[in-house]
Amino acid sequence: MKRLLLWILVAGTTLQGLTQKSKAASEETVNSPDFVHPYNRTQYCHWPCQCPKRTPRCPPGVSLVMDGCECCKACAKQLGENCTEADTCDYHKGLYCDYSRDAPKYEVGLCAYMVGVGCELNGAMYSNGQSFQPNCKYKCTCVNGAIGCIPVCRQSRPPLVWCQNPKRVKMPGKCCDQWICDESKKLKKTAPRHVSLSAYTGESEVWRRNCLVQTTPWSPCSVSCGMGISTRISNENDQCKLSKERRLCYLRPCNVNITQHIKEGKICLSVLKQTEPMNFTLSGCVSSRTYRPKYCGVCTDDRCCTPHKSKTIEVNFDCPDGLSFSKNLMWINSCFCNLRCTSPNDIFADLSYYPDYSEISN
Repeated sequence: MKRLLLWILVAGTTLQGLTQKSKAASEETVNSPDFVHPYNRTQYCHWPCQCPKRTPRCPPGVSLVMDGCECCKACAKQLGENCTEADTCDYHKGLYCDYSRDAPKYEVGLCAYMVGVGCELNGAMYSNGQSFQPNCKYKCTCVNGAIGCIPVCRQSRPPLVWCQNPKRVKMPGKCCDQWICDESKKLKKTAPRHVSLSAYTGESEVWRRNCLVQTTPWSPCSVSCGMGISTRISNENDQCKLSKERRLCYLRPCNVNITQHIKEGKICLSVLKQTEPMNFTLSGCVSSRTYRPKYCGVCTDDRCCTPHKSKTIEVNFDCPDGLSFSKNLMWINSCFCNLRCTSPNDIFADLSYYPDYSEISN
C-alpha cells in the first residue's frame, strides 16, 4: 500500500512538471514575433455593404455572381486565382476555394476544381470545369458531365426591318458570317428610286475602303404636308459606322386644295408642280435661292400618293440674325398613287413591299 502511494506521488509530480514545461513552451511560441494566431484573420467583408455604382462587365465565359459577403455582384474568380471569403470562385464551372495551403489561418485560398464528371464531345474528353473551343464560333465549358457553350460571333446581327430577305454569307478570311440583304430582281424593278437599291439586293452591295456599304431606305416623311424630316441608317462614311442620316422633306403644301387640280374624269393627281418660284423656310430662315418643286398629289378615293423617284439636294438657308446654314432636302421627281397607305409615323411601314405598277394611277 505504501509502495502504491509513493508511485502515485511520483507520477503526479512528474506530470505537473511536464504540464508546466508545455505551457511555458506554448506561451513562448505565442509571444514570438513570427507566430500567427489562427483566429487573427483579415476581415474581407465589411458592413454596411458598399457596392460600385456600375455593375462590372465580366469577360466572355466568366460568371457574374454575388460575392461571398452577399453584398455586391462581382466577376467570379477563375482556376488558379486567389480567393477569399469575399472573392467567390466560379461555381458554375465546378470551382471552389481551396484553403489547404494557407494553414493555420485559412485566409487566402486558390480556386480549384471540385471532383466531378468530365465530358465527351466528338471523341475528345474534357475534364470538369475545363473551357475549350470546338470551333471558332463557340466557346464551351464542361460542367460535371454537361457542356455549356456561348457564341463568339455575337456582333453579327440581321439587317433592320427594312430588309425583306436577310441572308448570311461567309466572308473570306473571317470566322463569323455576316448578314446581307438579298432581294428578288422583281422588287428591284418596282422599288421607288429614292430607295437605295443596296438595301434590297446583294448585287448592289459594294466594298469601299474595306467597308461593306449598307444603307436603309429613307423613312416616310414625318408630316403629310409642310416641311418634315426623313431619316435613314447608313455606314457610308469614313469610319464605316452605322449612323442616322436626316434630310428635309416637303411632300405638299398645307394651304393648297390639290383636288381642284384633278382633271375631269380622273380620281387622282399624282404630281403637282409649283407654278411660281418660291423659297423654302425653316425655323424663320429662308432659302438663299428660289425653287419650283414638284409635290405629290392626292386622290378622291382611298389611295394615297407617295414619292416614286427622288434625289437629295443641298439647300442653303439665310437667317435674320446674319447666320446661314445648309440642309439636305428630298427633291421629288415623280410620285405614284397606291392603295397601301401608311401613317407618316408608322414605324412598320418599311415591312411592306412597294406596290406594283398596276396600282399606280394617273
